Amino acid sequence: MKNTEQIQEAAQQKWQQQAEFKEYMSAVNPPMPKIDVIAYESALHKDGDTRIIPFDLSQQLETTYPATSPNLLASFLRIKTNDCLKTDANASSQLFYVIRGKGRTQMRHGTIEWKEGDLFTLPAVPDALHSADEDTAIYWVTDAPVLSYLGVIPNSERFEPVLYTKEHLTAELTKVRKEAEGRNRTGILLANPNFPLTMTLTHTLWALYNVLPAGVVQKPHRHNSIALDYCVAAGPETYTMIGKELNEDGSIKDPVKAMWTPGSAFITPPGWWHSHHNHSDQDAIVLPIQDAGLIMNMQVLDFQYLK
Repeated sequence: MKNTEQIQEAAQQKWQQQAEFKEYMSAVNPPMPKIDVIAYESALHKDGDTRIIPFDLSQQLETTYPATSPNLLASFLRIKTNDCLKTDANASSQLFYVIRGKGRTQMRHGTIEWKEGDLFTLPAVPDALHSADEDTAIYWVTDAPVLSYLGVIPNSERFEPVLYTKEHLTAELTKVRKEAEGRNRTGILLANPNFPLTMTLTHTLWALYNVLPAGVVQKPHRHNSIALDYCVAAGPETYTMIGKELNEDGSIKDPVKAMWTPGSAFITPPGWWHSHHNHSDQDAIVLPIQDAGLIMNMQVLDFQYLK
């Protein structure tokens, strides 16, 4: 009995030692790891062996697991002709955009046939196998970091696989452009019927297939979700200006310039103002992926834009 009491007392002391206290004003707004504007060029997936090329900023974000942002991990997948690659992710949501190539993805739900320009989403499927019929590159984004942060694994699937073909994306974007003729902003949000409140791609991910017409400049806007921006198509002198504050005239103060280079991606930090500029004679398309499914559900997205 005495031994049991000693064990309990030792455990009690150990648990008490874990209790810490912080003075309110010194801890209410703690300094968090910096999130920068970072570009990931198309050269990363141009050639080389079949492999996953993660945008891993875990050292900068001070995490013990791969992460591009606190909630998301982005990667390029490169698959050589007649080769295959398995993506093993502890994630509840996965997005795949086919940069180039043709092939199929096999998982427990069945097989998705895909080609250049197609986009598809998978739920909590940890072992999808991607096979390429020709040289292939895919942009892959998951919510694995938020699950790692919580220390959990998915215990259910919130949605079924969804395929958004290039033809369907193009047709819907063309339709919206006709209906919204004259507007400064034109794009289609990709949605899933399982999430009627947030109207997002999944319960965590948000995606916009967005056109920036030739010669158009979109004024600054901001939101509390981070954006992992992938450039689908763009001509020369097409870019985004990104900064923390605005000048009195509405322009961005001390901006960072992120070029739109087809096949490349860049990070737009949460809460930063950004404006899009197309000084070419070609329409441009960008595909921003955000953690806005989470942020919107928390009702703290705070989307703002200058009219």
